[in-house]
Amino acid sequence: MASTVRSLLFVPGHQGTRFDKARQSGADSIVLDLEDAVPVDLKDEARAQVAQWLAGRAKGVASPQIAVRVNAADTPWYADDLAMCASAGVDALMLPKSEDPAVLHAVAARLPTIALLPLVETARGMARLEEIAAAPGVQRLVFGTIDFQADLDIEGEGLELLYFRSRMVLASRVAGIQSPVDGVSTSIDDAARIEADALQARRLGFGAKLCIHPKQVAVVNQGLSPTQAQIDWARRVIEADAASGAAPVAVDGKMVDRPVVLKAQSILRAAERR
Repeated sequence: MASTVRSLLFVPGHQGTRFDKARQSGADSIVLDLEDAVPVDLKDEARAQVAQWLAGRAKGVASPQIAVRVNAADTPWYADDLAMCASAGVDALMLPKSEDPAVLHAVAARLPTIALLPLVETARGMARLEEIAAAPGVQRLVFGTIDFQADLDIEGEGLELLYFRSRMVLASRVAGIQSPVDGVSTSIDDAARIEADALQARRLGFGAKLCIHPKQVAVVNQGLSPTQAQIDWARRVIEADAASGAAPVAVDGKMVDRPVVLKAQSILRAAERR
């Protein structure tokens, strides 16, 4: 299932001066981070800065999706994080170390208007992936690749994670939720590497990717959008199918049948969202 969000940019919750800059970065979603990016002694300060910014941000202005990554459910900050999100203008809630669907059920019951983004980054979370994807309120799954590699002692992020990435795509489709979000690229200045990572994610069926720096956003957005060549091909397919009255027809020397038409329609829908 498609989404208008391709890039999700993390912003440390204790660095409030960066919030507006992130909002103007071109990212489709900004994730105000109360978890990994925030030192333990600044957790309360970060929550206060996020709450203040959310309360004061302009309403009715074109804006990216606003998400908050709270601390994990087994931490002392979790309850206060949820309480802040309940009273603030949050569009989505990213839940780290998602392993127990019961936690998602409880959050959905408490915050029914906020989309949930479970961050799957442990073996236990992957083992219950289908239950997590099917939990109420879940908008899409997020793959926490770095923590996942550490948890399973996996060395490498290419073929080594292929099985797990494919599982996330399959579970999302079966649950009828949006296509999943791939993990971060640790390279900041290597545009070619970031582009390759984004293209791989799209080929595997991911619809979005986490970003850790504004420099990554434009490359990720481009990599997760159809190319002009794909758009042109899709238009030729739709035009040929319409002209043939849905009878068998060839485009660029290849047969066009119903699955090909559906693929072309999907590409054109995605192109409209660019």
